[in-house]
Amino acid sequence: MSVVEQYARAHIVTEADEPTDGDAVPVVLRYDPDADPRAVRIGLPGPHEWTFSRTLLEQGLRAPAGDGEVRVWPCGRVQAVVEFHSAHGVAVVQFETKTLLRFLRRTYTAAPVAG
Repeated sequence: MSVVEQYARAHIVTEADEPTDGDAVPVVLRYDPDADPRAVRIGLPGPHEWTFSRTLLEQGLRAPAGDGEVRVWPCGRVQAVVEFHSAHGVAVVQFETKTLLRFLRRTYTAAPVAG
């Protein structure tokens, strides 16, 4: 199986950060079925990478999902929010929904669901 890596742009909306001019930042969406066929990773600028359930990402595009370190929910008709909690605070990242859907489609193509 092949690794799926997709570069995207997202807006980080975190109160702990200094206000930005609204420019999108580069992020990396990654799926490695050999490492964990049920997980996806999102890499933010700097050494910040989060690994969480692919199902959580999929569910969160339709309705609020998650109750631990990662939460995902739709935001309007064309955007989705992924919220990451850590000992250092909370990072709220806003994506275009179509970007996350494209990534999910690619992950299912790389590793078809068995059964």
